[in-house]
Amino acid sequence: MFDPNQARRPESLRGQGLLNDPIYNKGTAFTSEERRKYGLEGLLPHAMETIDRQRERVMQHLDVKPNDLERYVYLIGLADRNETLFYNTLMSDPARFVPIVYDPTVADACLAFGHIYRRARGMYITREMKGRMAEVLRNWPQRDVRFICVSTGGRILGLGDIGANGMGIPIGKLQLYTACAAVPPDCMLPVLFDIGTTNAELRADPLYLGLREPPPPDDEVDALADEFVQAVQEVFPGCCIHFEDWKGTDAIRLLNRYADKVLCYNDDIQGTASVTLAGLITALQILDSPLTEQRILFLGAGSAGIGIANLIVSAMQMKGMSQQAARDRISMFDINGLLEPSRSDLSEAQKVYAHPAGPSRDLVKTIETLKPTILIGVSTKGGAFTREVVEAMSRLNERPVIFALSNPTDKAECSAEQAYSWSNGKALYAAGVQFPDVTLNGQTFHPGQANNFYIFPAIGLATYVARPRRITDECFIAAAQASADQVGPELRAKGMLFPSQSNILETEVTTAVRVAEFMFDQGLAQAERPRDIRAWIEGQLYHPQY
Repeated sequence: MFDPNQARRPESLRGQGLLNDPIYNKGTAFTSEERRKYGLEGLLPHAMETIDRQRERVMQHLDVKPNDLERYVYLIGLADRNETLFYNTLMSDPARFVPIVYDPTVADACLAFGHIYRRARGMYITREMKGRMAEVLRNWPQRDVRFICVSTGGRILGLGDIGANGMGIPIGKLQLYTACAAVPPDCMLPVLFDIGTTNAELRADPLYLGLREPPPPDDEVDALADEFVQAVQEVFPGCCIHFEDWKGTDAIRLLNRYADKVLCYNDDIQGTASVTLAGLITALQILDSPLTEQRILFLGAGSAGIGIANLIVSAMQMKGMSQQAARDRISMFDINGLLEPSRSDLSEAQKVYAHPAGPSRDLVKTIETLKPTILIGVSTKGGAFTREVVEAMSRLNERPVIFALSNPTDKAECSAEQAYSWSNGKALYAAGVQFPDVTLNGQTFHPGQANNFYIFPAIGLATYVARPRRITDECFIAAAQASADQVGPELRAKGMLFPSQSNILETEVTTAVRVAEFMFDQGLAQAERPRDIRAWIEGQLYHPQY
């Protein structure tokens, strides 16, 4: 267990230097003895406060901020000053703070990143460092780095390519490892892999912080990624590389390139797929209908859609279906219409879901023809699930499953209120963002949030303790099942498809236990298997206390 009190403080860290160090700084919580010992007398006001009292002051600051972006800026500043108090605040009420430090507020933070920048909270590896990436990585002060979250900023949420402004994502993702699953924060490194940006408006912004060049061709991106991955193996052996928000084609290609070679995963592909599968498992428990009998239509056929489809196929195979039979139950519709064999613009990953059918650019007619039981939106096209779309799904299904997963909020294919009202309360609905409860005809509906934070922090915690050689798709299926199993009959009766966010740490630990058990059972783990896995994991959780 990481304890800031017991962590080895450099002997030279005294006085103002100690107060400026976010890891060891305790601010007004330093005792009289510590103030004398570390040369802090006169540098702090007289009062000696508990962390609970300090958090009370933080809450008052947050309450007077005019919006969540300002709260985000304040909290990031707090992390720069006092990391323990920052995590103590987040972990005191994750349901309140996760939407501030991550989605949806992080979208606004990323758009304004160059303008609200205060201090580097990770590393920036640029294509200009080719041939020296290992040397540069050694500049990071921590040696025991267990997780690197790395993004090019090439496909951030529903915002597209925002280049170096995407650094807010690796920072936020790793903060959620700690805030949601109590993974010790000292072992994590956010990285912005700056290969340039296609966003000409950003390149013209005088406050933009990244390379002002378009990205290179794919073969050069692959060569740069190869060097980075090998540099991580050299400098931080055993480190898990969490790929995040790379351009869709890059994301799929690079995951296929490294998944069987190094410890890595892609949260946009595997994490999104896992949390979607978790919601589907719960919805199908409500319907008492097996996964293998579903017909699934995706709106959107990028890396997220392909990732979800592939994991559903794997889950169906685990139920005894052949791969082809499972693929045949999944269809996709994108900006150019239904994926079918006459299309000449399909990638190899998309072609396996291009089934014999006539061309169609009409989503409602496609629904009427294919008769899907499940409709999943990963299109980043706000409002794409129109009244006609929802009504078509409702005519075909007694309880249509409708997941509008694009985010931030204005990118959702439909809102919870629209889904429930247009389906007359029949829909089993989830979104990528949290919509408020909806009351319709005297009944209150509780929309689910298919947010990856139910999955990737638990995967991170299991990886932290079990030290697996690889993270497989089956690990993500185990995480999905564990999440779904925590939605009891009482929650399902309310239409809830995911566990409550009020006790997210308990949820994540329970999921991590199941994933770690799977890693041990499959021979993936390198740690010695303990007799009581849950107690073993709980003994390694980070506690943000002085």
